[in-house]
Amino acid sequence: MDQLLLYSRPDCHLCDVAEGLLHAAGLGDTYQKIDIESDLKLLRRYGIRVPVLFHNNFQTELFWPFDQAGLSDFMESGE
Repeated sequence: MDQLLLYSRPDCHLCDVAEGLLHAAGLGDTYQKIDIESDLKLLRRYGIRVPVLFHNNFQTELFWPFDQAGLSDFMESGE
């Protein structure tokens, strides 16, 4: 099974939307939500660019904005 990391911040409306897309795509059990504010390295890397979806299998990132079609393409090809 694919392992996804959803980099997010607290009180991030767009992060909530991204989570909704993951659940709508049936990926609710395949991701781990990571609060970038709890890790200085992640905070420096992503800052205000969250949400970001990281795909462990492909070692690629999907930056917001994305929709259901973009998420599907990312899951299939890792791009």
